[in-house]
Amino acid sequence: MDRPDLSRPRALTAIDGALALIAVLLIVQMWLLTATLEIYLAGHHDAAGPGAIVSGLLLAACVGLYAFVLRVDADVRR
Repeated sequence: MDRPDLSRPRALTAIDGALALIAVLLIVQMWLLTATLEIYLAGHHDAAGPGAIVSGLLLAACVGLYAFVLRVDADVRR
């Protein structure tokens, strides 16, 4: 499958956007883990499972975006 050629400015814009989204997702993940730990330590043990699942989904999204950044960077360098 052929990928469309990205011009350097468009690729840099895509990389900047992906990195900004990664930063936002990581901040949300830190907030979620803090809130989940606080709720867990308050005695509400049933909230730990959903918090861990959502945190895992956020991690998967960040890894996917990082893979996108690496792929775009490799395409531009060629």
